Amino acid sequence: MNSLLRTAALIALAGGLLTGPNAVAAPDVPHDGAHFVHLGHPQPVRAVGHREAVEFFWYDCVHSHQLEAPLEQWAARHSSDVTLRRVPAVWPGGPAEQVQLAHARLYYTLERLGEVDHLQLAVFRAVRGQKADLTTEELATAWAQRQGLDAAKFRAAYRSPEVDRSAKGAADLLVRYRVSEVPTVVVEGGDRTSPSKAGGVEQMPAVMDDLVARH
Repeated sequence: MNSLLRTAALIALAGGLLTGPNAVAAPDVPHDGAHFVHLGHPQPVRAVGHREAVEFFWYDCVHSHQLEAPLEQWAARHSSDVTLRRVPAVWPGGPAEQVQLAHARLYYTLERLGEVDHLQLAVFRAVRGQKADLTTEELATAWAQRQGLDAAKFRAAYRSPEVDRSAKGAADLLVRYRVSEVPTVVVEGGDRTSPSKAGGVEQMPAVMDDLVARH
């Protein structure tokens, strides 16, 4: 199954999951021609002194890869007023759950080492462009070494309880924000956009600009 079909399958699964018995009753409300929706269940904002944008992504998603460079440029433009937080997508029970958990562990390892800004796009290029398997500690460590990271420090972070908790908690965040598509960006815990809402990946930064201005 190619990545687009996998993504479609995961979206369908998430749609069923989020409308199940654990769903929040308050509905999300479309705004501005459905370019974004206002969450009926706003989430806490962690950023202090800045607005917050939370991006949900998956390293093996073509659209997440397409957004990465524009997102980095967008974050640089908003460095004085917006804090960007990333969450790796893990759909519990989905056909790619184990791969997504492994990718989440890799992401949180890089975050713990302070290397996300430096290597996020490189991971996308490895997974999407080179079809690299980075789903085990050995494979991820070997890749990290090729990027110039210290293998011992990488392994220690990869095995750390903090990374383990974050990776296992990613699925819960996906449900809490009602994410059914990647990439998805939520601004200030309450307004969510994605390619299908914004009209494409290319339109997402402009919609995000508008959402920041609204807050």
